[in-house]
Amino acid sequence: MIDYVKGQIEELTPTYAVIDCSGIGYRCEISLPSFTAIEGKATVKLLIHEAIREDAWTLYGFVDERERNLFRLLIGVSGVGAGTARMILSALSAPELEAAIMNGDHLKLKAVKGIGAKTAQRIIVDLKDKVKPGNDNGTSILPPSGNMTATPAFDESLAALVMLGFQRNQAEKVLKKLYSADPSLKVENAIKQALALL
Repeated sequence: MIDYVKGQIEELTPTYAVIDCSGIGYRCEISLPSFTAIEGKATVKLLIHEAIREDAWTLYGFVDERERNLFRLLIGVSGVGAGTARMILSALSAPELEAAIMNGDHLKLKAVKGIGAKTAQRIIVDLKDKVKPGNDNGTSILPPSGNMTATPAFDESLAALVMLGFQRNQAEKVLKKLYSADPSLKVENAIKQALALL
């Protein structure tokens, strides 16, 4: 079992990172907070969760144990797959997700794409006793500093939303609205806002 990968970032998008470890490139599916945390770095260490099926072997990467634990708790809930768990972790920060579960806020969970009322309630019931509020040091949720021009940011945000399963025309419409209001919007913030609107 792979516990983590550590190496040079060869490719990075808001949905996956390719990490070069001694000449082997490992593609790791990541959440938006993980993307935010590692963007701009040359090397990185990602904690790994392996999802092995007959037709696929997928690595999910996380910048900290807190996020990986939440991911593993989520996929243990009936009806929540790895893709849905990653969507939840991209739409809600770890503290927000923990608070929603502990407070029984099923409306916040239901606002995430792919989560219906029953699934939201099931997540709360199954995980309420398992989730503990963590020490939020902001490492994985604070956006990086630096400016980003609108056009490359728009394209990257759109590509990420399409890879997450949204229809291109719907994602494009929402992003145009967001970037019209704020042309300097960073990729991670644009995706997070779009996830709440789609």
